[in-house]
Amino acid sequence: MNSFWKQNKGIKKSGLMCLLFLLLSITGCSINQPRTVAIASAHPLATQAGFEILHQGGNVYDAAVAVSAALAVVEPSGSGLGGGGFWLLHRESDQLDTMLDGREKAPLAAHKDMFLDVSGKVNPRLSLDGVLAAGIPGMPAGLVHLSKHYGKLSLAQSLAPAIRYAAQGFAIDSRHQKLLAFRKKSLNQHAETAEIFLDKGQVPAANSLLKQSDLAQTLEQIAAKGHAGFYQGSVADKLVNAVQQDGGIWTLADLQQYQVIERPVVTGAYHDMTITSASLPSSGGIVLLEALNILENFDLKAVDPITRKHLIVEALRRAYHDRALYLGDSDFVDVPVEHLLNKQYAQSLASHIQANKATPSHSLTGEPVTKLGGRNTTHFSIMDNQGNRVAATLSINFPFGAGMVASGTGVLLNNEMDDFVSATNSANGYGLVGGAANAIAPEKRMLSSMTPSFLQDGQRIAVLGTPGGSRIISMVLLAALDFNAGQTPDSWVKVKRFHHQYMPDQILYEKKGLSTTEIDALQALGHQLKQSYNYGNMQAVQLDTRTGELSAASDHRGVGFADVQRIK
Repeated sequence: MNSFWKQNKGIKKSGLMCLLFLLLSITGCSINQPRTVAIASAHPLATQAGFEILHQGGNVYDAAVAVSAALAVVEPSGSGLGGGGFWLLHRESDQLDTMLDGREKAPLAAHKDMFLDVSGKVNPRLSLDGVLAAGIPGMPAGLVHLSKHYGKLSLAQSLAPAIRYAAQGFAIDSRHQKLLAFRKKSLNQHAETAEIFLDKGQVPAANSLLKQSDLAQTLEQIAAKGHAGFYQGSVADKLVNAVQQDGGIWTLADLQQYQVIERPVVTGAYHDMTITSASLPSSGGIVLLEALNILENFDLKAVDPITRKHLIVEALRRAYHDRALYLGDSDFVDVPVEHLLNKQYAQSLASHIQANKATPSHSLTGEPVTKLGGRNTTHFSIMDNQGNRVAATLSINFPFGAGMVASGTGVLLNNEMDDFVSATNSANGYGLVGGAANAIAPEKRMLSSMTPSFLQDGQRIAVLGTPGGSRIISMVLLAALDFNAGQTPDSWVKVKRFHHQYMPDQILYEKKGLSTTEIDALQALGHQLKQSYNYGNMQAVQLDTRTGELSAASDHRGVGFADVQRIK
């Protein structure tokens, strides 16, 4: 018998393997099950960085570190080490849902009247341009926390692609050029910033190489020293010196005290769809769920397209009204979240919506109409075929933030202080109004509209989000309704967009977002309308839980890239 097995090792091996696979199939286990991952981000190099780390053995959280850092380099108009963001995470092994809050904080010396002039009126430029506009960054702390607590690889390994992009440079595209042109005046106010991003004060030619050697060195400090590489030591000294020399109020204590906070997510349901989204200090999840709760009281499938849009606008009007009244950093103010997300409360709001008539916003509070402003941030979505996933929305607020790089660091400062309320019911750069709940206070986190979200319906899981300032929530809402109607990521990112945010009292719609017939019909209902540019840059992925198939899509309005790859 022994001689038979010696002469027929292949038969013995094959037989044992068949028996093993039979046992595994009975117990529900598998060997070397193929792993596939979907990534959608706002820049091809960022998506590439995520897959590079996955192929080195990283998990989706390592990939999220790589994509976040890469976007900070290759899309400096949208995010950066000088900004912050929210990372919404799901870990399949223990069904953990959590949000990493890397939102910027007001400096210790900040106060509620810091953007008022001597007559007590808001000076809007102070919260948009220059060092006073900059909150204490949370992005670096978020990268460190995400890698340390959820990743498999070292932080240095996950940051390597971003460091390479910064040191070696990359070719800028037409979108980068357009955003440079939008902020050229602010960038030219700071010589070092202009030297990095402009060509003798002008927008560089397409495909010009953008190298950021100082930023590469700052990333290397974070890779080597973690949290201390940014919030202490030489980088921290340079940041504070640069800010103070330009009249700012940052101190080393501001940086040393910054910490990421893990927060519970907000969850809700719209018919058979479950929504998991960002919690305070993001208003995104609460406003999204409140609007969906209101809409659940109507049969959107049964009404005509005009009435459907009208009802969506009215739901958004009421949800954004509550945003202005109640929402702020819940570490500083009491926010009635349970009440705002209560289905009966939504039913009472829905009962006052007339299907044939617009509700004037002034009838809710009587506040004046104010203008709408800027437009940038970034988002990426990642999910593997096990269901582990990350939705991350990151920002420095307006394109290129405050328009200033801290000397010797390569770090563009954010202008997120504009997301606070400078005076009760004054509007920020996105036209959003608010009250005392979102007033400036030391170490407070400013209210955000970022809405990284997960959607589920029993057969599919979606990960999605978008930039777009105050319009983020309405874009995610429209995509969620499209998901609920059975559509795929390619459809969600192409949905024609319209928006209402309570004040100003108007429907904002992107070019070709509404037909002439729809415009006339909505005006007949009493709505005011205004056409905008094509806005948003949604990044979305989906897992079909029945088949394990992943799909991904990147918004055609941007220059991003979505892909699904098998990871060996």
